[in-house]
Amino acid sequence: MRDVWSPPLSYAHLSGLLARCGRAGDLRLGTSLHAIVAKNPSHFRLCPRRSCLQHVVVVWNSLVAMYGRCGCRGDAVRVFDEMALRDSVSWNSLLSASASATDALALLRRMLSAAPGAAACDHATLTTVLSACARAGGGTGSASLPAVHGLAASCGLDAEVSVGNALITAYFECSSPGSAERVFDGMADRNVITWTAMVSGMARAERYSESLSLFRQMRRAVDANRASYSSSLLACAGSRAAREGQQIHGLAVKAGLETDLHVESELMDMYSKCGLMEDALRVFRSGQDPDEVSLTVILAGFAQNGLEEEAFRLFAEMVGKGIRVDANMVSAVLGAFGASAPFALGKQIHALAIKRCFGGNTYVCNGLINMYSKCGELQESIRVFDGTPSKNTVTWNSIIAAYARHGHGWEVFGLFESMEADGVKPTDVTFLSLLHGCSHVGSPRKGLEILDSMPSKYGIHPKVEHYACVVDMLGRASQLDDAKAFIEDGPFKDSALLWQSLMGACSFHKNSGVGECAAEKLLLLDPDCTAAYVLLSNVYSSEGRWDDRARIMKRMRARGLRKDTGKSWIELEKEVRSFAAGPTRSRPDDVLVQLSAVASDQEDVVESSAL
Repeated sequence: MRDVWSPPLSYAHLSGLLARCGRAGDLRLGTSLHAIVAKNPSHFRLCPRRSCLQHVVVVWNSLVAMYGRCGCRGDAVRVFDEMALRDSVSWNSLLSASASATDALALLRRMLSAAPGAAACDHATLTTVLSACARAGGGTGSASLPAVHGLAASCGLDAEVSVGNALITAYFECSSPGSAERVFDGMADRNVITWTAMVSGMARAERYSESLSLFRQMRRAVDANRASYSSSLLACAGSRAAREGQQIHGLAVKAGLETDLHVESELMDMYSKCGLMEDALRVFRSGQDPDEVSLTVILAGFAQNGLEEEAFRLFAEMVGKGIRVDANMVSAVLGAFGASAPFALGKQIHALAIKRCFGGNTYVCNGLINMYSKCGELQESIRVFDGTPSKNTVTWNSIIAAYARHGHGWEVFGLFESMEADGVKPTDVTFLSLLHGCSHVGSPRKGLEILDSMPSKYGIHPKVEHYACVVDMLGRASQLDDAKAFIEDGPFKDSALLWQSLMGACSFHKNSGVGECAAEKLLLLDPDCTAAYVLLSNVYSSEGRWDDRARIMKRMRARGLRKDTGKSWIELEKEVRSFAAGPTRSRPDDVLVQLSAVASDQEDVVESSAL
């Protein structure tokens, strides 16, 4: 390294090297270059009368930017404070180094209050501050956005495309889609970034129809890019719009983006959410080199659609092909476990996670808690929960759901208190488990209190699933008339889910009066609901009303509907076998022969274990 200034190392060369250090995060070389500046003060003095002043300012700005990009904001501030002369780039370089929206806004106020002659606020300044507000999100970001927006308007910079784009992004990140939409509507000029920000923002704000409408408008105005395709597919997934998703898939193929990893993942997620797993698997298989991300997405899709065997088979296949197993992948395959899944396989996956050194990963632990509880092993769930190093909201929700699933209602309430004491905020999923707990302990009064507390105390608006839990709770307590009134007086009186839940309770308690009313409502909402016919026929059977039972079953068959075959599962020698129910008159002798064989096998097992 040179100790003195020499002509071959020009101002431009030094600035370029500092920029490269910032991009690479090479703090060691950057500080060495800073030493050159410090050891040659005559060459780098910021004097207004110097002919090379602009070049010297560029070097100092590069130093500020280098320290900022290397994460050394304190050093960036010290260099900035040493500068006798500054331009807009100086301020913007330091703004870029701001760690938070609070720092950026404080620096902006300092900049605006500087003495006359100080650098003026430009579009780069505003976009940098707006980016800081976007990173902050709600709270600081939301509180500061209107002021920054007003500053942009007063400076006449709100018409700049880059400023408008930054405003749109910031408003979406601060959960203000309406404000983002107003900025967009007021923009005279829009580019691909503008459109992408709107399509993406609306999709993430769960305003799916607006997102898809904007994507259609975007294609008429500019060429859609990878990000806009991904966001539009996210909107299709969220709204279960399979037809629109297939159309966008075709457009992506036409644009040559079907092999893009981001687009491919969103395609698989969209098809999975729409229940089209064959199409999702086809996209996965068409990938030239499936990676951990794509496998995780398809495994999650199988889990969402209850296709556990397919998930296990694909996971085993890809592991056999040598794909790198990561924590997200293990978490996804654990999510596929249901009550009929082989417990031995779950233990093997747990062992694999420990072997790969992510047995303590929070997401893996969450999956293990759910897996063990669904397999009937509550104590194993508790053991995993107690050993989870970093518990998040999902961890608490998982263990609360495990206790509720196993009928330990009072313990559920104790865990909820521990969750709040731990500083973890409950979610809508938490309250589903609490309401299930109330069902198991037979306390509808407490359940109704919990439902009322959701919006008033926690700011969470109950969904139809929460109301279904309350209907189930009242039904279990034989309060069928109250359950019916609860549905009719509530916001989801046109939900088939609620009336089906009431039908199940009527079938259990053999109440044809309320059951007939519930069935009438349910069939009006969903004429092809097999459960309505089956449950009502069960009620008639329990009361000996065979003619009514025959009538309702005939009505079901007339619509071309069939009752789902009942199944049972048993795990033998690490393999889960299913048994389907059939007519009782079918081959009774063969059934007895098979039962005798099973009994004989069990006796052999007992004798062997005794030895």
